[in-house]
Amino acid sequence: MPSASSPSRPRLVLATLNHGKARELEALLRGVPFEVTALAAFAGAALPEETADSYRGNALLKARAAARLAGAWGLGDDSGLEVDALGGAPGVQSARYGGPGLDDAGRVARLLESLAAVPPEKRTARFRCVIAVVEPDGREHFAEGVVEGVIAAAPRGTGGFGYDPVFYYPPLGRTLAEVTPAEKMAVDHRGRAVRAARRFLSG
Repeated sequence: MPSASSPSRPRLVLATLNHGKARELEALLRGVPFEVTALAAFAGAALPEETADSYRGNALLKARAAARLAGAWGLGDDSGLEVDALGGAPGVQSARYGGPGLDDAGRVARLLESLAAVPPEKRTARFRCVIAVVEPDGREHFAEGVVEGVIAAAPRGTGGFGYDPVFYYPPLGRTLAEVTPAEKMAVDHRGRAVRAARRFLSG
């Protein structure tokens, strides 16, 4: 169990058990006046089932759970890939797309199968991220970030996680799995959402 946070630096607990996401969030939050700790550092750490029908609702479920477990500030995020040719799917179901048992590579393969007959100019998509922050006294804050792109014909790159290998970002001419971590954090949905959240985390 992590030690108690100091009076001058309250603890902010990241409500994720995804190590890749935790690393990104910790880097994006560098410099905020908090002791940033991942939820996995706490004994008995668990996340609630994402039963909400919106990113905001799922982010809030996670942030509340982290704040309650740690007795500290909790930060939860929920994000998804919205593909125009699929009517905005997989959207809030992105982490569960294709059904149970699939890993990231399996979900990417299922997505590409769904888009097999869609021409490049119709493969527009966006990543959307909503961040919820819950204070120990229950006050809630929200921030959102969006990045526009195109679904590539095949996975490219070895960085990132999730759908990054097929999310082509035209301004950089690469997928989000081909860019450096710094490049990704500068342009992607999570980076934009955290920068928006820093306004109330730094106040």
